[in-house]
Amino acid sequence: MLNNQTSIAVLFSGNGTNMQSVIKHVGQGRINARIACAISNRADAYGLTRAKNAGIPAHVVEHGQYPSRATFEAELIRILESYGVETIVLAGFMRVFSEVFVQRYANRILNIHPSLLPKFPGLETHHRVLAAKDAQHGCSVHFVTEELDEGPLVLQAKVPVFETDDVHSLIRRVLEKEHMVFPLAIRWFCEGKLYCNDGTVYFNNKVLERPLQLTIAHKTELV
Repeated sequence: MLNNQTSIAVLFSGNGTNMQSVIKHVGQGRINARIACAISNRADAYGLTRAKNAGIPAHVVEHGQYPSRATFEAELIRILESYGVETIVLAGFMRVFSEVFVQRYANRILNIHPSLLPKFPGLETHHRVLAAKDAQHGCSVHFVTEELDEGPLVLQAKVPVFETDDVHSLIRRVLEKEHMVFPLAIRWFCEGKLYCNDGTVYFNNKVLERPLQLTIAHKTELV
């Protein structure tokens, strides 16, 4: 393991399977980071149990308990600063951040989204793909900006959509890819191979003209 580990926080709202994947890769030394804390905006999120089982400090900041988004985000910031967090990874965190929050952590927030952005931003992506009868679906990792799911894209993985698919089968297939691309992008970011500046993504010090696509070569970095 290298020195100078990046201090990251994982934010989530639900089951936390993407966080579990990150926990695994950090624990195996494949991501040069330490997970300083985990935060959920839902007290019933199973991800809290996952974090506690991994010995990660887990916090609940329920947005409904705060009079405004500003006060909700102020509490998030207080917790993040108390742990010296440098980078935020959103593993199914179902809240939209304000411009103030995004600018505070500019170029240091990564999100995983279950669609091939820019197609299908927002919610219910699997339902919408089936309704559109698309031949492909997938997931995308991107840097977070003030615009919902419109931040600069980093890495994507595609899956075929079969005639026999329903929402549940699509979710399972896409999740398998999410568990690959998210830790890989986080690894690259923590190694300094991936960064964003003024809305432009750089990979290996070259401008990334279009998002990278998951390949067999990339998968070998995860094993």
